[in-house]
Amino acid sequence: MTNRGETPPDTDNTPIEGSPFTPRQVRILKIAVIVMGVLLVAGFLLIIATIAFQATQMGVEEDTTPAIEQASPPAGEQKTRKAFDVTIPDGAEVVDMTVDGNRLVLHLKIAEGGDVLVIDLTDGKVISRIGLRPE
Repeated sequence: MTNRGETPPDTDNTPIEGSPFTPRQVRILKIAVIVMGVLLVAGFLLIIATIAFQATQMGVEEDTTPAIEQASPPAGEQKTRKAFDVTIPDGAEVVDMTVDGNRLVLHLKIAEGGDVLVIDLTDGKVISRIGLRPE
């Protein structure tokens, strides 16, 4: 059984004319270049998608401070919050309010200067009163 003038594929180890490479080496090189090109394009697309995702998340902030309602009560107790009133001096104006954990801070503007009240939100008691007076 002889091949009539045909050379079997991939058995010809003679270099291509004008090149030191065989046809098999050129084919492998072409495949390697195509695969690496696809990997480069995929990598760039991944980087662009990551940048776009991060850019859309810039304005979104996760609240990492635990809410008052999230605190677990001792066993057997129900979560009940009572309403309370905070008394402020006559003519006082609330300039600013800030909540931090279970503390409420009120900045009051009064005729003599200002006051800062720190109030415990669990029982409504004034923990601290800081008077702000001009010199």
